[in-house]
Amino acid sequence: MTAGRAARVAGSLLLFLICISCGETYRPVANPVIPNQPNPAFAHVAIVLSGNGSNNAGASTTIDVSGDTAVSQATVGLMPAHATLALNATRVYVANAADDTVSEFSPSNPTPVTTVSLPAGSAPAFVTTAETASTYVANPGAGTISVISNNGTVLTDTVPVGVQPVAMAETPNGQKLYVANQGNNGSGGSVTSINTVDKSVNSSAPLTGFAWVSPVWVVARPDSQRVYVLDRGSGQVAAIDTSLDAVVSTVSVGAGANFMIYDSKRNRIYVVDPAAGTLTSLEAATDALTALTVSVANPVSVAALPDGSRVYVSTAAVSGGTVTSGVVVLNAVGLTAKTTIPLTSVPAACATQTWSRLSIAAAADSSKVYVGNCDAGNTAIIQPSSDTLLLQVPAPISAAQPSQLRITAATQSGANTAYAYTLVSGPPLTVGVRVAITGMGDSGNNGTFSVIAANAGTFTVANASGVTASGQNGTGTAVTLQNPVFVLTGP
Repeated sequence: MTAGRAARVAGSLLLFLICISCGETYRPVANPVIPNQPNPAFAHVAIVLSGNGSNNAGASTTIDVSGDTAVSQATVGLMPAHATLALNATRVYVANAADDTVSEFSPSNPTPVTTVSLPAGSAPAFVTTAETASTYVANPGAGTISVISNNGTVLTDTVPVGVQPVAMAETPNGQKLYVANQGNNGSGGSVTSINTVDKSVNSSAPLTGFAWVSPVWVVARPDSQRVYVLDRGSGQVAAIDTSLDAVVSTVSVGAGANFMIYDSKRNRIYVVDPAAGTLTSLEAATDALTALTVSVANPVSVAALPDGSRVYVSTAAVSGGTVTSGVVVLNAVGLTAKTTIPLTSVPAACATQTWSRLSIAAAADSSKVYVGNCDAGNTAIIQPSSDTLLLQVPAPISAAQPSQLRITAATQSGANTAYAYTLVSGPPLTVGVRVAITGMGDSGNNGTFSVIAANAGTFTVANASGVTASGQNGTGTAVTLQNPVFVLTGP
């Protein structure tokens, strides 16, 4: 080949490469490869269950994490108690204790709601799953575990366990389900191990090495090799080797401890003891379960930020019929106190002093913490970037009788407005009810507000736009809100 011909060939090749580089089908710089993204509809939601008395349907409210607004609401059964996400967080299962049912729906589009009926007297209290095939329901009233197929949402199996099963954890590999049976009157408890393949009880239930008294909570380690059971009766946490179904170690966390979570970021367990007023952390990397205990007054529940930086403990002090709630923020390193965030001081509306009184959960991106305030009828949203209360989202309106008011005056003071009123019908006003005011002479005194203080003949709301005025002829309708009992966040 002559030099001239070689040059022409090289030139043609160069021109070809330039042309294909400028074409519409090959632009590596302009069209980078985009990896699969998580579904924002489920990665950024919190789901709040609320009760509506024993004779009225409860609700499940979906809150958008980024917008801090309630975006949808599903009607569930009577006295919803617990919920879980299934099928990659595309479905929600809710255990309804008072009507022996389980509600199933989509968190992004909560209608229709599928209802699964359980045997009468089941009183379902807990629901969980770590697999795609089945969801499991603990029935304290019947001493059984109900198995619901996620394909078709139908009841497929009933597994007898111990007395009053109240909590469960399935190993992340989906091979075993562990059930905490609390027994009666603080004794007679047990733990049951279930084979999730054939739904049978494993013959060697995890009794070896420990005498159960009243187990009340279970969590599983991410590697599926250990499960941890909180025994309230003995005040100990027991580590179970899942390959042997045997207890391999125990550690004392205090008699009365009734709730715990697993922090996968730090490989740590947090245990709440309301009787002793403590929070205990257990290092779960080894079976030694090295413990660190700190004082937290009136703890109720606990959540850990997924980024591993902080721990949030909800607290409730009950005095003279009033519940004063808040959140104590601790640094995960050393469990040193960072700050305390006040929430509300309201009349006691929820009878039990359990974790459901102030259920707490952190968003998957660590941007928000949610507290379901049972007594106040709202969900508090905390912003971890400043560790301050961002807002309080009212629960759905309850079926209780509304109060009708005649409002005669308004007094503005700072950011609040106090109203003088006469009760026309219904129950007297209490802190936390929602009141819709119309017919006032100044438009700044009209609107819908939450009552923050109530006395004989007066009530106060947060309303910076109010105007002091007398001789008014306004009207008001006050409604009671439902009671949040459980908060669940998406993955």
